[in-house]
Amino acid sequence: MTRRPHVLGIDDAPFERGKDAEVPIVGVMMEGATLVEGVAITRFPIDGEGATEFLAGWIQSLRWRPSLQAVVLGGITMAGLAVVDLEALSERLALPVLAVTRHDTADSELADALRAAGLKDRLAILERTPPAEPMGRGLYVAWAGADAFEARQLVQATLNKSRLPEPLRIAHLIGAALVRGQSRGRV
Repeated sequence: MTRRPHVLGIDDAPFERGKDAEVPIVGVMMEGATLVEGVAITRFPIDGEGATEFLAGWIQSLRWRPSLQAVVLGGITMAGLAVVDLEALSERLALPVLAVTRHDTADSELADALRAAGLKDRLAILERTPPAEPMGRGLYVAWAGADAFEARQLVQATLNKSRLPEPLRIAHLIGAALVRGQSRGRV
């Protein structure tokens, strides 16, 4: 892996459950932690099915896909309760896929939320998800398609302004601006 890997950060935009049917999904491709090389936007149904297949197809269609060296997601869910299978996405893309969060996911209430929403079929994906490991204060990472050393290198190579990898942080800012007109809050 290079010191400045080409990493695609993907995050969903804010949405209002019951009001919005779809949510914007933003991808930001960066070289390392300082150079934005591409931005892509798509939409996905709130709590939609097939998130893994959707992301795999969308990422494969991006013109800069050949230069990607990893994908970083803002957790294993997007658009509400759409669950991404890290292992399957990594295999489809032949790339490391990392899910980054600010909190330890060991005590996550996601399984309860899936059951309450009648989405028990997604629990199998949740059970296959590797446990998130701490990689710094307020930074937990689960990954597929890489070993622990490579995952740590990818995260470290994309950190700059905050505790989150820059491609993910910028995707978050763009998503918020798309929906609210400007970004705000902690990033």
